[in-house]
Amino acid sequence: MSITNLFGKKSGAHQWQGVINEYRKWLPVTEQTPVITLREGGTPLVHAEYFSKLLGNEVWLKVEGVNPTGSFKDRGMTMAISKAAEDGAKAVICASTGNTSASAAAYATKAGMKPVVLVPQGKIAMGKLAQAIAHGAVLLQVKGNFDDCLTLAKELSENYPVSLVNSVNPFRIEGQKTAAFEVVDMLKTAPDIHVMPVGNAGNITAYWKGYQEYKAAGMVRNLPMMWGFQAAGAAPIVKNKIVKNPETIATAIRIGNPASWDQAVAAQVGSKGLIDSVTDKEILSAYRLVAAKEGVFIEPSSAAGLAGLIKKKEQRKLPKGQVIVVTVTGNGLKDVQWVLNSAGKPIVIPVDLKRAAKVIGLK
Repeated sequence: MSITNLFGKKSGAHQWQGVINEYRKWLPVTEQTPVITLREGGTPLVHAEYFSKLLGNEVWLKVEGVNPTGSFKDRGMTMAISKAAEDGAKAVICASTGNTSASAAAYATKAGMKPVVLVPQGKIAMGKLAQAIAHGAVLLQVKGNFDDCLTLAKELSENYPVSLVNSVNPFRIEGQKTAAFEVVDMLKTAPDIHVMPVGNAGNITAYWKGYQEYKAAGMVRNLPMMWGFQAAGAAPIVKNKIVKNPETIATAIRIGNPASWDQAVAAQVGSKGLIDSVTDKEILSAYRLVAAKEGVFIEPSSAAGLAGLIKKKEQRKLPKGQVIVVTVTGNGLKDVQWVLNSAGKPIVIPVDLKRAAKVIGLK
């Protein structure tokens, strides 16, 4: 029911409908596709004043942590689960370092399906583990890494009646490409450079696909250079070889054999961009900086792109005067230990005005 004002006209702001309904003509859906949505997408593009000055460029943050389950994964999951529902699936399965499991569990539950998630034992942030459990997922902790989980998930989907919703599922990429549409719709152009973390490499693949589709349709004239950054301990694309035992504090990108490896390289080459690596120390420094200076709280993995930009500036390999969009992929509340570990003891005071003012530094 629409709301009308005194003049008989519709009033109120546009209410975001979720990526399928907002970008339906760009997606492989029909009238028969049941839309399973939590109103994902429509995430803010925040101007980063501090980083703009620091880096000598116009820097924007695409804040994907405000999606319903707190990460960019929801964009792809609404498509994957909707298409699985169209096919009559009763259960879905995924391998995950955390964010995919949270998203798959939420959307499968919304669709009335059984979610099954495989996570590496002891290699997942507790916030993400809690989300999967809260949404009723059948949770299997595998004695191995993410790549082992994905192999097992693929085998299960090939031999049993369960739909695989990892980013090897092409509908995931279709949903995730909508973030590129949103960037262009907001800026009225494509950025000069688009930067993001690279783990399983589905996101850099999806953004590049989105930008290319908008350009082909005449929605934008230029294409950005795609810059991706892996964690140094989990950088198979940079090293050009599988990393059998990836190690990094950035759990979301702790992947040694990315499912979208070839597509990520194609995006890098096609856009004349780059894929490089950053250390855990560099990631944590950027993670703390963006929270302290921009008011945006992200999980450590999300800071890889910002860390990469800082690294390139220090190497004198960062151009100036460019429009740069950085995708920060997940909410900081998913993985809080890195803040708490470095926090000092809380200040305890009595109920005393002067004492409170003194501690705060007020005169």
